[in-house]
Amino acid sequence: MEQTEKHEDKKDFPQDPLSELGEPPKEKKPIRISKGDLRKKARERAKDRPIHERIMQKLFSRVDQKSYKELIINCEALETRVALLKEGILEDFDVERKEDDRMVGAIFKGYVQNLEPGLKAAFVDIDQPKNAFLHYWDMLPAATDSSVEIVRSNEGAPRKGRRKPGNVKDIPSMYPVGTEIVVQITKAQIGSKGPRTTTNVALPGRYLVLMPYAGQCGISRKIEDKQERTRLKQILNGLTIPEGMGVIIRTAGEGKKGRYFIRDLHLLLNTWDQVVAKMNATNKPTCLYQEPGLIGITARDFLTEDIDRVLVDDKDAHQELMETVARISSRAKSKIQYFDEKIPIFERFNVERQIQQVFMRRVPLPSGGEIVIEQTEALVAVDVNTGGHKGSNKDGKGFILQANVEAAVEVARQVRLRNMGGLIIIDFIDMKQKRDRNAVHKRIKSEMSEDKAKHNILPISSLGIMQMTRQRHAESTISGIYVGCPYCNGRGSVKSPRSVSIEVQRRILSAITRLQSEKSSAPISLKTYMHPVNYERLTGSDGNLVKEIERSYGVELTFSANEAYHVENFKVLNANTGKEII
Repeated sequence: MEQTEKHEDKKDFPQDPLSELGEPPKEKKPIRISKGDLRKKARERAKDRPIHERIMQKLFSRVDQKSYKELIINCEALETRVALLKEGILEDFDVERKEDDRMVGAIFKGYVQNLEPGLKAAFVDIDQPKNAFLHYWDMLPAATDSSVEIVRSNEGAPRKGRRKPGNVKDIPSMYPVGTEIVVQITKAQIGSKGPRTTTNVALPGRYLVLMPYAGQCGISRKIEDKQERTRLKQILNGLTIPEGMGVIIRTAGEGKKGRYFIRDLHLLLNTWDQVVAKMNATNKPTCLYQEPGLIGITARDFLTEDIDRVLVDDKDAHQELMETVARISSRAKSKIQYFDEKIPIFERFNVERQIQQVFMRRVPLPSGGEIVIEQTEALVAVDVNTGGHKGSNKDGKGFILQANVEAAVEVARQVRLRNMGGLIIIDFIDMKQKRDRNAVHKRIKSEMSEDKAKHNILPISSLGIMQMTRQRHAESTISGIYVGCPYCNGRGSVKSPRSVSIEVQRRILSAITRLQSEKSSAPISLKTYMHPVNYERLTGSDGNLVKEIERSYGVELTFSANEAYHVENFKVLNANTGKEII
């Protein structure tokens, strides 16, 4: 058996500190961050606020403010990041990259490309790489959302171009192939699936949501105060809304005077007029409206009364934020500050360390346990481990409940941070008592109550399994950061050197048999190319087997290794002709 240079065409630098760059990065250990320290520093920052800000907070906050909340905005050349800190702890995180398309919420004019009765869906050409998916149910007038109380009907005569099918059976005849249609993206393209859309268009504002094709007006049920709901109903009934349109009062409207709603409605109607003008100006599929960038969305959806401070590290973004807020809530301008320290803003407030956990499989819990998160095509699996849990009870009673409660809190937080959606399965540590299972279920529901995405949480089964579904509008945070592994193709593992060695020997024997059948007088000589880890196996522990093949069949075998080859790939060539033998 002849051996070639182990690392053919590769120089070895055993003393070179950069030589390890050729190896895959090692998985980092979970970072334990003291939440107590984070809270302490946040409370110190809260005390340092100017006195007038603290007075304004107490005067205008609609709830008894107990937690100090900050929005930290980091603007870089290629991406913008927004972090919501509650008592210094990362509660929400969003990223926008310069080349990203803001697809969710975008409104398109398109044409029905084809109908699929089996799927009960239409595919719509919206001038995007993938045709939009439009389910028949999303072509019907939207049913009343259980989270909204309908207060007022504003139905009018059907407007031109807006037909309303009575049921699913009417759709094929009312929307034949080639029909012009206006759709809004509710779920961005994920993988090979095109964007999901609806004909029930909605334009969100600061305090209102305008629904141009719906004639129902209502109030969010998240506003629970009865007196406040009565007041908002009066305001809603007093709004001048074009016939056939509907509006919904958002939770941000709680405590606001009537003029705020009038102004917000005016802005939304102007936006819709621009959409209609663009719609009438072309006969081609085109984008009619896009949601604002991350800065604009932050000002609209996150800069609420319970936010104490906003820090942004870019002058242009600071100016944009100030101008956007001025149109929405002039009082909020005082909360916005420009961060001009030399230290990076996310490091200054310990955000960077917390973000690292978002991309790790293992997330530590305060008392020593951990949760392990695995995202698959079908679902997200979360496993709760006790690890080195520091339970106070030596007899074991109570520490399992404590570990599961900590896990419930952390799972709810990680779901928001990672923007996980679809089916989520949580394997809690087994709890014998039903009251303990109910306590964990109650806690995770409480922690998820402020989540803006729709979700449903089922009770914990007797096996300790909890099922949760969460609405997914776009790819998860991790999906936007990572791409598929070119080595494992999503399996999360690669073949062992032993497995590859077996395959190589099998391929060599097959090649020998084939060449011998050709009855050529030339001696058989084979050369195999492979990755160094497999070379080590074939010339090391499996070397005797290779020599036995050479002796038994009277052939010459040589091997060549190179780091550039894929760890699972190899090729067997006829050394005499240079042709690969498959």
